[in-house]
Amino acid sequence: MRYDWTVDEIEGLFALPFNDLMFRAQQTHRAHFDANEVQLSTLLSIKTGGCPEDCKYCPQSARYNTEVESELLMAKDEVMKAARIAREKGASRFCMGAAWREPKGRAFELVLDMIREVKAMDMETCATLGMLTAEQAARLKDAGLNYYNHNLDTDPEYYKEIITTRTYEDRLDTLKHVRAEGMSICCGGIVGMGESRRHRAGLVAQLARMNPHPESVPINMLVKVEGTPMAEDEQFADDMDHFEFIRTIAISRITMPGSHVRLSAGRETMNEEMQALCFLAGANSIFYGEKLLTTDNKDAENDQNLFERLGIRPEEKPVPSSRRMVNA
Repeated sequence: MRYDWTVDEIEGLFALPFNDLMFRAQQTHRAHFDANEVQLSTLLSIKTGGCPEDCKYCPQSARYNTEVESELLMAKDEVMKAARIAREKGASRFCMGAAWREPKGRAFELVLDMIREVKAMDMETCATLGMLTAEQAARLKDAGLNYYNHNLDTDPEYYKEIITTRTYEDRLDTLKHVRAEGMSICCGGIVGMGESRRHRAGLVAQLARMNPHPESVPINMLVKVEGTPMAEDEQFADDMDHFEFIRTIAISRITMPGSHVRLSAGRETMNEEMQALCFLAGANSIFYGEKLLTTDNKDAENDQNLFERLGIRPEEKPVPSSRRMVNA
């Protein structure tokens, strides 16, 4: 296992002929996983909208005029109902997302209680709540949290084009607090935000130099939501090339061979052939359910039909999951 990938090396992987890259990714995938298993997670937005951050892709930011309405924290009974439905549909992990800069006060206590109850249902638990202090990370661990999701979004150089209300170091500090408590990390990024291939290589390098690698690596394809700068500004007008996205999946697999590489936001716009190529490139985890916080996702029946046609089955023993999420 390597933890010293350079940006130049990863750019070299991007430059490989597509067939050669896919072959290498498949070899790596089969050396570490069953190539026909996919881990299923379900993501629920437990607190939607009203976020004070200025992430240019996010429809939950209070700074942008989108159709997302700000809502209070969901009642625990509603969350538990959603978790039970997710489990019945085959999800092994349940992730709760809150549109916060950081968790505070009574709301944090309520989330801790939700985590305990989902854990008691024999599901893996995951949360994405914004920035954490060391003390908050310790309390999440005590409540039974398995995974904490906190994406880097892009590489350090391009980051300032996307977000100004928190620094790259803020994100790394939260990840350090989570790791210090022995929890697993769900950490990836978003591609298609107007970044260069060099920036994409820089993102993968940041992730692949983590020791250990993130246990889950969500690769999001930008969903442009009306009212956000990503949908309105000419700087971000170009759409992501689908083969470039598949290359990013393959390179994530090669550089982080033991991680679950997850198809996340943007899957609703992918046809079956593109999804199949992503699985061939080494993706072995998806968000499963009709919503990803605020955007549509493939429904469970469509996923089940595609899995049957491809001979893919849900992962039986996951390695330690909306009403609505975008770019998870």
